Order: sequence, then structure tokens, then C-alpha cells
Amino acid sequence: MKKLTFLLVIVLFMGCKKKENNTTETNSYPKMNLKNLHTEDKAVQTQLLLNAKEGKVVSLQIASGKQLKEHVSKVPALLLCVTGKGIYREASGKTTLEPGDYVIIKKDVKHQVDALTDSNFILVK
Repeated sequence: MKKLTFLLVIVLFMGCKKKENNTTETNSYPKMNLKNLHTEDKAVQTQLLLNAKEGKVVSLQIASGKQLKEHVSKVPALLLCVTGKGIYREASGKTTLEPGDYVIIKKDVKHQVDALTDSNFILVK
């Protein structure tokens, strides 16, 4: 999981860098966007991004006012807010997540996520 988390952090930082020049650039490698992954008209959607030998990375989209219902993760996980605003809740408390914020979800802990606005999260297991 440490390798996947490190890879995710590198990808996010590289994707957030501003271009310093104004030259026209042609893309030689196909670019992907989280918004394009979620094509169904559903309030809560997931899409597998990476299924590696040691874990997986999932895109989670939740519509404003909707909820990823309470459940238990069988493995430790990292939940990263990419866009929007949500609330992560578990028995020990709750926290508001905005872009760039993340929480570590412990194994066997009941939790849920409520979206305050249309939101997209990355889940690393």
C-alpha cells in the first residue's frame, strides 16, 4: 500500500503543476480525466483505476446530498478528496474533506462518506 500511496501522490503533484510557457503542446500520450469515468446517472458510483498485485486504486464519485452508506473496509485504506466537499464519519468522529484533504481508514472500522457538493474521491486500498 505504501508503494501505491507514493505513486498516487507523485501523479497528483505532477498533474497539478502549472505550465510555465505559453507554447502549444501536442499530446502524444492519451490523457484521462476522472469526470469521464462516471457515465451512469447514479448518485454514488465507483470505477476501478488500478488493480495491482498489492492493492487497488478506485475513483469514487458522490452526488451532492448523497451518501456512501456505512460499511466496513476489510483492509486499511486512504481516501483522498479530489473535487467537491464531503464529510467522512466513523464512530470516533467526523471530518470535512475538501480538495487535497485525505483520511486513513483503519481495517474493520465502520465508516461512511456524505457529499456536501458533487464530489470525487480517490480510494487507495
